[in-house]
Order: sequence, then C-alpha cells, then structure tokens
Amino acid sequence: MEPQLLHGVTDSVATVVIHHPVKRNAMTSAMWAELPPLLKELAADPEVRALVLTGAGGTFCAGADISTLQDAPEEAQRLAVRAEEALAAFPKPTLAAVRGHCVGGGTQLAAACDLRFAEEGAQFGVTPANLGIVYPASSTRRLVALTSPSAAKYLLFSGELIEAERALRTGLVDEVLPAGELDKRVAEFTRILVSRSQLTQAAAKEFADGREDREDHWRAQARSGGDLAEGVAAFLQRRPPRFTWTVPTSG
Repeated sequence: MEPQLLHGVTDSVATVVIHHPVKRNAMTSAMWAELPPLLKELAADPEVRALVLTGAGGTFCAGADISTLQDAPEEAQRLAVRAEEALAAFPKPTLAAVRGHCVGGGTQLAAACDLRFAEEGAQFGVTPANLGIVYPASSTRRLVALTSPSAAKYLLFSGELIEAERALRTGLVDEVLPAGELDKRVAEFTRILVSRSQLTQAAAKEFADGREDREDHWRAQARSGGDLAEGVAAFLQRRPPRFTWTVPTSG
C-alpha cells in the first residue's frame, strides 16, 4: 500500500491513521500536503465531534521522510508547518494516540493536537539538530507552551529521545497507559468528549490557544445556542444532556 493517510468516522469520532509502515510511518511530502484538506473535510462533517490521530502498527510517526529533504528542504518544511497549523486549528477536540516512536515531524503533529495519550514504551524526540535543520518558530513556540523553555531546549539542542514517563512529567504527554490499554482508554475518553457541549469545547479551545477577541461572540452563542438551558435541565432531571450546538462549518 502506498504511503497515505487513512481515515474513518465511528460514533462521532474521526480517526486519521498515518500509514507508511515501511518507513515507520514517516511523512512524505504528499502526506503532508494531504492532511490540511482532509482535516477541512472532517471539520465540516456534522457527525464528527472529535478527532484521533495515530499511526499504523506499533509506531506513531518517525518524522519526515528524509528523502523528501534532499531536493527541496524549505518546501518540505513549509508543507509540514501548514499541516501542523491545520491540525492545531481543527475546531473540535483532537487527541494523538501514540505508540512507539514519535519523532521529529511526528512530535510536531502530536504537539499540534489538543491532547496526547501514549502507551508505555513510546519515545519522543525533536530531532532537527541531528540534520542541521532550523526548527520552525511556530513549532518551537508550541513546544515551549506545552513543556517549558528548558524542556524544549533540551529536546531541540540534543535531538535525544525521551521515554513516555519523562514526556508526561514535562507536559508533552497527558496520560501514559500500560501496554495494551491505549485503544481502550482513547475510546473511553473520546466517548466522554462527544457527550459534552461542543459550545463549551470550542470556546475553551480558542481561549486556551490565546485568542482574546471573541468573548462577546461566545457569550452571544451561549445565550442563543440552547446548551446551557439543556445542561441545567438535564442536571435537575438527572438525565444525560442532549446538547445541540454544533461547530459552524465555515466562518
């Protein structure tokens, strides 16, 4: 099978699978270019309420396919940053489910997700110093925001891989699961996500990502969207809420 991004939607959760097992799921230029339009399609699907990004088999992503860096490294990096930013801008909750190696561009993609769950034994690395690449400013800032200036510098300066437990301590990972438990936990957690108010999630995502000019917009959405009234009624009636506000498909 050619290197590609596989995807499907089950129970309101979209799953995107990085599939290039011959090269440990390394991202080719075509795969980087494929990700933004795929994300746009999934974001516009009203059935989709959350997205999981993962890798085929026992590896998340070994980074960029090095062969793509030989002829046009700047173009390859531009495509990677565009894909990363599209993932970060996805309007619904995103979660990276990580097994095995999550290195270079793999960590770049995982960091662009809202959350990262890893299986024990996963390894993370940011490796531009191994190749003489200048890591993008936007990617560096995202890494610093997740971890700390010191932790980001450790990863960037050294190119060393760190274990999942250390990634958890630094803030790069949110949960570490025992071997064999990752899929179960991801399914359990995404069921929680899709049952919650998309209004709350969308506003929280914008605020957490630093946007400061939309408080009036979100207050207006809360007044007219119906989720607050439904949430209170469900609580008082001791039943699960049936939230109806959905993320607009454009604008």
